[in-house]
Amino acid sequence: MRLAFAVLLGGVFSAQCVWAEIVPDRDAGRAVSRQCRTCHGKDGYAKLPIAPHIGGEPAAYIAAQLEAFRSGARYHEMMSVVAKGLSDQAIADVSAWYAGFATTADLPGNLSEDDAPELCIGCHGVNGLAEIEDAPNLTGETVMYIDTQLKAFRSGKREHEVMSAIAEYLSDQDIRDAAEWYAGIPLKIGAPEE
Repeated sequence: MRLAFAVLLGGVFSAQCVWAEIVPDRDAGRAVSRQCRTCHGKDGYAKLPIAPHIGGEPAAYIAAQLEAFRSGARYHEMMSVVAKGLSDQAIADVSAWYAGFATTADLPGNLSEDDAPELCIGCHGVNGLAEIEDAPNLTGETVMYIDTQLKAFRSGKREHEVMSAIAEYLSDQDIRDAAEWYAGIPLKIGAPEE
């Protein structure tokens, strides 16, 4: 399935990356995803607690992160190596592959919408499903993963025009509370949308 999509320059893209309109090919993305499955799973449901779920993430978000790893704007010992070998087309293809999965997240009975982390819901939603293209889904991520990422934004190890400013003022307890909230919401990843 070929979908037209344009990846816009944003806070997480490097200035050197000039994305023109790229037509991603989900079938080609499925082939690219073979190198992602060990950590992120075939459908994007992570197999390791330190890896994020990427099934159903916005394509623009996935592409932005891969470009950041490729350019060196973001570093991870495994992802930086993998991303270096991806062309713009491969990034568009694999982003479309994982974005094509349907995701749902319902608050369990022990959580009340009123207790959702106020600073997070505008972008990540009450249930952890992204409200905007430049934000990841957080539902079902492990406490360890969310905690680590928020502390990376707070320390400056990761940079983002919105998240860095928010995380700067979060206490360890604020971070733990947000991590536990989103980790407590089950993520369901269904079949790819056609």
